[in-house]
Order: sequence, then structure tokens, then C-alpha cells
Amino acid sequence: MIGRARQTAIYLGGVSGRRPRVPLDPERLEQAARKAMPADAFAYIKAGAGTEDTVRENRAAFARHRIVPRMLRGAARPDTSVELFGRRLDSPFLLAPVGVLELAHREADIAVARAARDTGVPMIFSNQASRPMEECADVLGDSPRWFQLYWSTSDDLVESLVGRAEACGCEAIVLTLDTTIVGWRPRDLEPAFLPFLRGQGIAQYTSDPVFRRLMAQGSSNGDTPTPQPTPQALRTLVQLTRAYPGPFLKNLQSGRGRAAVQRFTEIFARPQLSWADLPFLRERTKLPILLKGILHPDDARRALDAGVDGIVVSNHGGRQVDGAIATLDALPGVVEAAGGQIPVLLDSGVRSGADAFKAIALGATAVLIGRSYVYGLAIAGEAGVREVLENLRAELDITLSLAGCHSLAEVGPETLRDVG
Repeated sequence: MIGRARQTAIYLGGVSGRRPRVPLDPERLEQAARKAMPADAFAYIKAGAGTEDTVRENRAAFARHRIVPRMLRGAARPDTSVELFGRRLDSPFLLAPVGVLELAHREADIAVARAARDTGVPMIFSNQASRPMEECADVLGDSPRWFQLYWSTSDDLVESLVGRAEACGCEAIVLTLDTTIVGWRPRDLEPAFLPFLRGQGIAQYTSDPVFRRLMAQGSSNGDTPTPQPTPQALRTLVQLTRAYPGPFLKNLQSGRGRAAVQRFTEIFARPQLSWADLPFLRERTKLPILLKGILHPDDARRALDAGVDGIVVSNHGGRQVDGAIATLDALPGVVEAAGGQIPVLLDSGVRSGADAFKAIALGATAVLIGRSYVYGLAIAGEAGVREVLENLRAELDITLSLAGCHSLAEVGPETLRDVG
């Protein structure tokens, strides 16, 4: 729980009169990040699917639900803690898995790990990270961490990634279901920008022994294209060679950087992933398994039948399906289907402490923060991520107090009004 002294400092403009390095207002935060990042990098983080209607609807759903404060409740120091899988957390916030963080800051996942360690907020390692999970685990120390899994076409690679996650202290596996293929994102398509093709965001792969073995086997389709020696091709070759671990000249001579990217593009997508695959994962880990991307109550019921340990209601921040249901609108139905048997978390659209309050009121145990902390990272690195998290926690604390709630356990549907 964040202290009142820190809350007051934030409210007055920072410790010792210093204004926060990161804007508190979500719109100004985004604007500052836009200025801090290259245009194509910002567009990749900002991008939503199609017309970005789902991105807007995520925010509109929060706006439709209004908090109804109660008076004379004496809630001076509310308890914002939650328990997840046997660990008591000071707040209901988790750092969502966001890939290719090197687009925002050169220290990427390492800077985020330091901020997570300092605030005690769990970090969910991205499968598409810019730094290997082991490096982040070393930074985190005893701070909690989970691992997000994208199920590739190689079951051996899936097993290896899960084993590495267990070995570096991850406390849960978050299987992302909604990105078996990449969504239609015009912000990426117009500049023809996909960072993975430049060797960015594939550190979990290039650091994995199974992936390296797959690289050594060569292309699965027998096609090893030779890029034409144009200036753009040469720049791309240099970039992906630098992205591959090891000495630059050795990688350039061996062609490992280009080989890694080619192999990644061949094995990443698994559109045919089905419920029948889940037992494979359950047999290979004792860690809690959460399914991320659930939006329909029937899928929540199937998840229960499959023996999973948690659900993350998510539409991938609006990045996959244009016109999809808002996560906050989907949440009550999923919570009802789960029936209190497993925790239900919410992802996509959370921008403030008040948003977290609303999600918890509708049944979420905790919420995941995504773009906001990436914007903080772009603006001020580790300090920017820490500032975003501290501000969110302070706002939630104050919102609880002003709403007349002594703890998150008192936050329920009766604290909200749907104004439709």
C-alpha cells in the first residue's frame, strides 16, 4: 500500500516540489510518449486492429460505469491488497506482457523489471521480450513474476519455454489465446513495420536451446532467400545481426540473425490451437495456468472443465479483432461462469486507479496494465515505469477512501451505476 505522504507528494506535484517526470493524465502521458519514441515504434505500441473501434470501446465501457460514493464510512486507510495463488500482493495491479520493449527504451524489459522490483508489482514476462527471462529474473530478486506463453508450432519449444519459466522463479503461466495469428493493424501495415522481422522482440527464442536446434536444422520449407543488396536490405541485415546474441562480426559471417528471424516467422503462428492441446501444457508444469483472451462465458466454463487455474478477460488491448466486445462489458458474464472457483483478471483499457476500482467492482480479482507503463518507459525508462505504477496505486487508494470502502473486498456491483 502506498503511503499518504507519497500520495500527497504526487498530488502536489512531486517530492520536494519536483513535478513528476511522467504526466499523470493518460492522454498527456500518451502524447509525451509519442514525442519520445520514433514514429514507427510508437505506432506499433499504439496500434489497434482495423478502425481501432475495439480500442475506443474498451475506454467507452469504463466511461459507461460510474462510481457511486458512499458517505460517513470512515475509510481513512483502505486495504488495497489481494491474494493470487498463495501470494499476498499490496495492490491489484500486474504488469501485462508487452513485447518488443526495446522500441520504447534501450534497457527494455530490464528497466521494467527494476521498477517491478521496487514497487512489488508482479511482472509478466512477455514471450516476445527484448531480453531473456533469466536476465529479468536476476534483476527481480524475490519480486513476483509470471510468464506469458505463445504456443508455437513446436511443442518442444513450448516445453522448453515453460521449463525455463519454472527454473527462473515464475509463479504462473499465462497462455495467450487470441494471437494465434497477428491481427490486421493498419498502423503497422502502412509503413510495413513489423519489429520481429528486424530481429527485435525474439530474445526468448534466440536464448532458447530448442529454438537454436531448430535454427540449425534449417528452414522447414527448404527456402533460404538471399536479400537483394539494396540500402534498406543492408540496414535490415545489420539490425537483425546486432539483435542476435554474440559478437557482431561472427553473427554477420554465420548469418544467424537472418536465420533466427526466418525460423521465428515459420514457427510463431499456430492457428489450429485448440482445447485438446491444453492437457499437453498441464502435464508439463505444476505452475498455475491462466488463459488470457477469454471473452465469452461458455469459454470460461470450458476453461473450468479443462482444469485451468485462472482467466484473464482480454481482447489484447484491441489489437486483434476490430469491433470486439469491450473487456469490461465481457467481465460480468465471465465472472458468473467462473462461479468463484478461479480468479478472473481483466486486461485491456485500464488507464487509472478508478478503472481498476470499476473492474474489481464487476468481479475482477486484479487488473493488468499495458500501454501506460510502456509510455512511462519511453519517457523516463525505469523511473517512468515506477512513476506510472505509483500513481495508479495512489489513485486507487484515494478512490477507495472517497468511495467509502475500507478494502477491495467491499467493492462490488452496488458501488457502480451503469449509465448505458
